[in-house]
Amino acid sequence: MGFVALGGLATVLISVKPVNEAWSAGGVGVLLGLALGAATIVAAILAYARLPQGRIRGLGVAAIIVVGFFLFRSVFDPSVEAIEAVNPANAGYLGGLDLPVVLAWPVGGLFAAGAAWVIGKTALGLRSDYLAIATLGISEIIIAILKNEDWLSRGVKNVSGLPRPSLAGYEIDMQNDPTFVERAINLGLDPVTASTLWVKGAYAILFTIVLLILFWMAQMALKSPWGRMMRAIRDNEVAAEAMGKDVTARHLQVFVLGSAICGMAGAMMVTLDGQLTPSSYQPLRFTFLIWVMVIVGGSGSNLGAVLGGILIWWLWVMVEPLGLGLMQLITYGMADESGLRKHLLDSSAHMRLLTMGLILLLVLRFSPRGLIPER
Repeated sequence: MGFVALGGLATVLISVKPVNEAWSAGGVGVLLGLALGAATIVAAILAYARLPQGRIRGLGVAAIIVVGFFLFRSVFDPSVEAIEAVNPANAGYLGGLDLPVVLAWPVGGLFAAGAAWVIGKTALGLRSDYLAIATLGISEIIIAILKNEDWLSRGVKNVSGLPRPSLAGYEIDMQNDPTFVERAINLGLDPVTASTLWVKGAYAILFTIVLLILFWMAQMALKSPWGRMMRAIRDNEVAAEAMGKDVTARHLQVFVLGSAICGMAGAMMVTLDGQLTPSSYQPLRFTFLIWVMVIVGGSGSNLGAVLGGILIWWLWVMVEPLGLGLMQLITYGMADESGLRKHLLDSSAHMRLLTMGLILLLVLRFSPRGLIPER
């Protein structure tokens, strides 16, 4: 969830036009404050490594952190207030670099990979259950930053109107193009439907290209000596370590690679939506649902992951309207004022959770290795 959100932030920072007034009001101060914060962390790490063990090291590190914190806040806070005061209804943040939005996709992967490296260096030594708790907590911290740091992402006010890839274009431009309108009419479509189909189709082409590239790379990695080593570590860490493999380093490596793909996916999703909405990043959608996709498709199977993603997302989208139709059919003969009828119709919104749980139980019972098991 946190890595997907970082990918979405990358889309804003890369593709949005810079807010010049905000940069003039406090941009330099924010950069200086962040530099002071980073310098404080580096100084504390160096002091911890070089000072002799004991009270002197503890006091020295504490003094560096306290002094650095107050210096950081004294520079950072006034700059943030100045930025967020610039047209807060429509701006109130620094904006981005105004670069092509497609560049945000690999940058989102780099953002997530960098965060994963920092997290992995501190958390991958934990046991699996504690690691899951730690990474979920870190994800919530990332979401909290996006929600509250308005100067960076506008917080809960959201960033809308994000630019689209040139291949997709904008529906309104197509509907005002006489050539496009004429072609749509010749095909028996109204311009609005034709422009919508064109945009969605363009996105589908772009996303399919990225998916195929990643799928090919994953398959090649799986068949390589590196892939066989990673599977050996997964199956028996003790035996792999006895064969001279650096298990901890390989854990960090694959954690960074997987997080990079999450970040790229997050940037692509925000590009498709056209807006960054930090409050929409919920564990149900971006942790549990993806976990269900992998389990249903087949853990350890690249093709299974793709199938699980397509199948579960289609069900997630379609179950709510289908559930409402089912409840309307069940309550067809009941009186309008019936309490049971009203209760059943109101419960149709929960069909998503019921269906996902039921599918997960059925797959775990009858096909525990997934629909396309790992060979």
